[in-house]
Amino acid sequence: MKQIKNSFKLIAILALMALATSCASNMQNKENLLVAAGFRVITPTTPAQQQKLQTLPAGKVTLVKKSGKTYYVFPDAKNNQAYVGGPKQYQAYKQLRLQQQMSNENLEAAEMNQNAAMGWEAWGGWGGWGDYGWY
Repeated sequence: MKQIKNSFKLIAILALMALATSCASNMQNKENLLVAAGFRVITPTTPAQQQKLQTLPAGKVTLVKKSGKTYYVFPDAKNNQAYVGGPKQYQAYKQLRLQQQMSNENLEAAEMNQNAAMGWEAWGGWGGWGDYGWY
C-alpha cells in the first residue's frame, strides 16, 4: 500500500513539473509568436511607464489607446519589458497563433492515427490493467 502511495506522489510531482514547464514554454511560445508577427520589445524608461506595465494583465495581449492610436501590448513584467504592436501586427499574431493551433491539432490527429494503427488505442498494447491484477 505504501508503494502505491509513493507511486501516486511521484506521478503527482511529475505532473506538476510538466505543468510548470508547459506554462513557461507557453509564455515563451507566445512571445516568439509576437516577435514573429512584428511586435517590438519595449523597455519602460520612466516610473510612470513601469507602473503602467505592472497594471496590465499578465499573459494577455491588451488593447491600449494612446494619442488617438491603437496599440496592442503584451506585458513581460518579470523582465521589465513589453511587446508592442499595432493593428497589423496583432492581426499577424492572431493568424500565426491560428496556424500553430491547427498544426498542433494535425500533429495530435496523426499521433492518434499512428497509435491506432499500432494497436495501442485504449491500452490495447498492454491488455489493460485487469491483466495484471492491480486493483
